[in-house]
Amino acid sequence: MHIEDFRDYCLLKAGVTEETPFGPDTLVFKVGGKMFVLTDLNTFASINLKCDPERAVELREQHEYVLPGYHMNKKHWNTVLIGTGIPGQQLRELIDHSYDLVRASLPRAVREGMEG
Repeated sequence: MHIEDFRDYCLLKAGVTEETPFGPDTLVFKVGGKMFVLTDLNTFASINLKCDPERAVELREQHEYVLPGYHMNKKHWNTVLIGTGIPGQQLRELIDHSYDLVRASLPRAVREGMEG
């Protein structure tokens, strides 16, 4: 997956915004004002994704390209290395999982406001 495809995929989701709150090099996608994915714009070598804690551990054990979240709460975030063999479909599924987790944590009124 290229960064343009990654960006397009994230922006297709309901209620998603993109920001650079950590400086011009870090692209952050949020839903309802909460982060669900971030990456370095210059390298696109990895992305950080929110993950269910039990699943996060399983993914790290099963795949060399999934690591504890770099500069994040390692219980709830994974870093996925790009260009190391992760299939595009799996990467999209992990993005979906992150988005779904964060969106589900939002107040109902906020979630309903995103429906279209």
